[in-house]
Amino acid sequence: MSVVNMAENVNRKSGRVAVLMGGDSAEREISLLSGQAVLSALQSQGVDVVGIDVGPDIAERLRSEKIERVFNILHGRGGEDGKLQGLLEMMRIPYTGSGVLASALAMDKVKTKQLWAASGLPTPKFSVLDGNSDWQGLIDELGEVVVKPAHEGSSIGMSMAADAKALRDAYQKASIYDTAVMAEQRIRGAEFTVPVIHGEAFPAIELSTSHEFYDYDAKYVASDTHYRCPASLSETKSAELADLCLQAFCILGAEGWGRIDVMQDQQGKFWLLELNTVPGMTDHSLVPVSALSKGLDFPALVLHILNGGAAGGTA
Repeated sequence: MSVVNMAENVNRKSGRVAVLMGGDSAEREISLLSGQAVLSALQSQGVDVVGIDVGPDIAERLRSEKIERVFNILHGRGGEDGKLQGLLEMMRIPYTGSGVLASALAMDKVKTKQLWAASGLPTPKFSVLDGNSDWQGLIDELGEVVVKPAHEGSSIGMSMAADAKALRDAYQKASIYDTAVMAEQRIRGAEFTVPVIHGEAFPAIELSTSHEFYDYDAKYVASDTHYRCPASLSETKSAELADLCLQAFCILGAEGWGRIDVMQDQQGKFWLLELNTVPGMTDHSLVPVSALSKGLDFPALVLHILNGGAAGGTA
């Protein structure tokens, strides 16, 4: 289907569309950038669309604007954790992306890993931290670790630790952002991210950065972060990675679109890290890079996400 036909189909099927962005999470600024990019793409294709910076009056705004469909690009808490999805369900407004349960599960890195591990999928060993954790015991058990707030994205509050003191310091840093903090065994090797859109695994992107890890600055600011798409994997390993990511996506009950982050160790084994149910859509973002390798430019990608169905049971 051409971009023009997709836009006509969106207008016929969707009516007035709202791009929801901003909010008050730690990822607000990235969400605003993503939202403006999505809004501009839809406007350029003649879609009847309005951008809304989400605040406490969001239900009233949706009613007053007579919104019939939502493109949710609200990153982080409030927009990616099931809360917005629950409101839209109550209002019977279809929306892009995963529903209430999958959004809540994916936003919780601990619950995500527990489900993947219980289903037999490979994910690095981890431990939930608190102020009384046995720092040295955890280092002895897990080795070098990645410390993360359990409910944040964009690598916010994340750091590495190879000894007990560094682990305690990393915990204190992460706990600024979240009461739930986890330490995950660090996998050294190649890093990949795989978009999943409407049941299809898009081409994997291989990431490389001069930073210690793919942190916030490497994602959104640095100009020396490199993306290789398609990734430098054999056909067999590419198929293995795609199948693994589709399994991981489905086990959490995710819908619509998302992006799964994966590490590959020195022996070639893949390890699942997390699922982003509302990935970034800025000029530094990865889903557009993958889509372009399939021949979908940014406006076509946005229309594909919006046009492929929506959660909420009313599409």
